[in-house]
Amino acid sequence: MDFVVLGTGDAFSSKHFGSSAVVIAPEGQVLIDAPDALMRALASASASSGVRLGPDGIDDILVTHIHGDHVNGLEAFGFWRWLEWRRTGRTLPRLHTTNQVADRLWHRLAPAMDQGGTAALSDYFELRVLPKSSPARIAGLDVRHRMGRHTVPSCGFLISDGRRTLGWSGDTTWDPGHVEWLSEADFVVHETSPAPAHTPVDYLNALPPALRAKMALIHMPDDFDAESTSIRLLTDGELVRF
Repeated sequence: MDFVVLGTGDAFSSKHFGSSAVVIAPEGQVLIDAPDALMRALASASASSGVRLGPDGIDDILVTHIHGDHVNGLEAFGFWRWLEWRRTGRTLPRLHTTNQVADRLWHRLAPAMDQGGTAALSDYFELRVLPKSSPARIAGLDVRHRMGRHTVPSCGFLISDGRRTLGWSGDTTWDPGHVEWLSEADFVVHETSPAPAHTPVDYLNALPPALRAKMALIHMPDDFDAESTSIRLLTDGELVRF
């Protein structure tokens, strides 16, 4: 399974795009979260990775939670695809998330996207709520989710193509149960930022060596000390194959 890292920064980063990625799935590309400057992040990652990325090639989006550094990009993406639909009749992109996020997402986006009260979320995206106890089938992938611990409802993902599984923590404070759930993956992307809303790297450094060896870090503050851990640090625009 391959994925392209769009960004590795936290909400306050002035050096990196917000933490997000595009998974290269058997039936298309799947975007994980939509941070600020999404179009620029896609263009930059395309140039760095050699993989063509853009709103015209992404029909499925996974959303972990509604904080701006994870959903602000939905505005530009949604308008771009809405205009494409008006011009060509192309099917709208599918937006996959938990019922907790689905209940609040339009309240988050509406002030910028409701076009004076004439438009709704369904004018931009086909909303699909992730099932609670079974995988969702998305672009040829099986996607499971688990709620983490954050200041708003936030989930992580296990994403499998039938051969390999990617674990994506989402934003979460330290949660041993979440890490155990993610540990079944072949490659685990875990956030790290200071407590109380996020997972300090010291907790991840204390994990068993075998788990640390298949883990990589994301959502790092700009002053993150690379010498503070032996866990791999992801970089903006990186193509990861595992």
